[in-house]
Amino acid sequence: MNLDQLLSDAVKSAINALYGGAEAPLQIQKTRKEFEGDYTLVVFPLLKASRKSPEATASEIGEYLVAHTPQISGFNVIKGFLNLSLDSAFWAERFAEIAADERFGQAAPTGRTIMIEYSSPNTNKPLHLGHIRNNLLGYSVARILQANGHNVIKANLVNDRGIHICKSMLAWKLYGGGETPASSGMKGDHLVGKYYVEFDKHYKEQIRELTASGQSEEEAKKNAPIMREAQEMLRRWEAKDPEVYGLWETMNGWVYEGFDVTYKALGVDFDKVYYESQTYLLGKSLVEEGLQKGVFFRKEDGSVWIDLEADGLDQKLLLRGDGTSVYMTQDLGTAFRRFEENRLDEMIYVVGNEQNYHFQVLKLILKKLGYADWSDHIFHLSYGMVELPEGKMKSREGTVVDADDLIAAMIATAREMSDELGKLDGCSEQEAADVAAMVGLGALKYFILKVDPRKTMLFDPRESIDFNGNTGPFIQYTHARIRSILRKAEEAGIDFRSGAESVALLPEEIALVKTLADYPATVRAAGENFAPSIVGAYAYELAKSFNGYYHDHSILREENVAVRDMRIRLAEQVARTIRSAMALLGIEVPERM
Repeated sequence: MNLDQLLSDAVKSAINALYGGAEAPLQIQKTRKEFEGDYTLVVFPLLKASRKSPEATASEIGEYLVAHTPQISGFNVIKGFLNLSLDSAFWAERFAEIAADERFGQAAPTGRTIMIEYSSPNTNKPLHLGHIRNNLLGYSVARILQANGHNVIKANLVNDRGIHICKSMLAWKLYGGGETPASSGMKGDHLVGKYYVEFDKHYKEQIRELTASGQSEEEAKKNAPIMREAQEMLRRWEAKDPEVYGLWETMNGWVYEGFDVTYKALGVDFDKVYYESQTYLLGKSLVEEGLQKGVFFRKEDGSVWIDLEADGLDQKLLLRGDGTSVYMTQDLGTAFRRFEENRLDEMIYVVGNEQNYHFQVLKLILKKLGYADWSDHIFHLSYGMVELPEGKMKSREGTVVDADDLIAAMIATAREMSDELGKLDGCSEQEAADVAAMVGLGALKYFILKVDPRKTMLFDPRESIDFNGNTGPFIQYTHARIRSILRKAEEAGIDFRSGAESVALLPEEIALVKTLADYPATVRAAGENFAPSIVGAYAYELAKSFNGYYHDHSILREENVAVRDMRIRLAEQVARTIRSAMALLGIEVPERM
């Protein structure tokens, strides 16, 4: 039953009968929680047809609907708003439809293809807490868009070239002594990150020495020997110098192996992986094309720029004077390749809000190059930074929260707390380990995703693992509790799925059915706003409502068999919907705890 269609048709019939079929836009919305009713008709647009006061018009329509629409059991009027109440039989029928719908919450295919890029790591350091928010947000939005019927391509752009990569390579060459992941026992991405920090340490020492000798800080930063050597290494890399290229391939290989371990632990994956080293040359060709069209200009030092001052922006560098490319260069090339290869309807970049200006410029440059069809379909999903109680993270100084360490700590803490609370009693060691991993990662993912993406967030691991309140473990435990009820019903031989006799629903049961019925609209809203937080809030409210219901009403011990079976079916559907909603967040839910 299409509820929106039912109400719309009923109201149109009422207007036609009462006011001669006057055309007026219908505004029907969910009734606000502080008022009695299920759905509200805004009466003001109908006053021209009724030629009566808002209250009189609402009362007339309400009386007609109650008399002629069996599903509408009552109404009340608040000024120009008609609040309609649907009867218990309607909600029982709605619940039966939800339970029978195997694709509940899944939209029909739209035929639209959307690519979403997330992760986008640099190969000079391991993934950290900021990357975790990026990956979890991108992966969840991809799942939500898939649930909305879109064909989604999950993409990762690996920033595998540039001066930052050369810094790690040079520091390893100067100070590494041939150290490898195998010889050190370190994950490859951690080992390479160690030398990125090492570079920064020596760079700062040289700056101090040069400023002490009379140079300004700006001059010292440019003239520091180690920085000059790194810049020369980048030029040699772009020239495909065998020695530099070979070292680059080796060290990047170490990093990729490390990244794969982290991605697997985090539970994210990709359909396509792009590498900056493979797209920056295409970007350079687009820059040459822009020069020929007069879109770009070359300065005396050989560098290539675009002047966007007339558009309210500034001048933007596209190629350095030595011919090496910048981020914008490769982003142009990557965008070109993606739209050409995949015939995309939309391209979403999941990148922190410090890059807002970058994507504003990228879209404008593509438009000026003649690719308006593409630029108009690029969306920057900008998100706030993750901060810690101690403050901001700085990767050059080695003060970041490492992703691998955080994941391991979350799982260990989840195991410890679950043991203390007796949540793992009766579980085998393997079951306990699996549940601890689910709970630890669930706590981490939910804590991050429940926050609006645009907001800067404060992550406190101690707050995220709690079996009470708005947390992942609370929702996971609710699912496990329901699964326990269902197992006990099956063990008792209760066949609650067949011969479903219709019974009158209590107000609390109707409230649960209403919440269940909201799930498809929740998924749709989350997709339209690229906001997993909407799904997270829904999952919490559903779990909280069920726990309140379970506290006040017996399920398995209910003496009326028809009522008992209905309550078991209702619990089963709540668990099914919790599992579906949490899956959109990339969170697994345990069968037992």
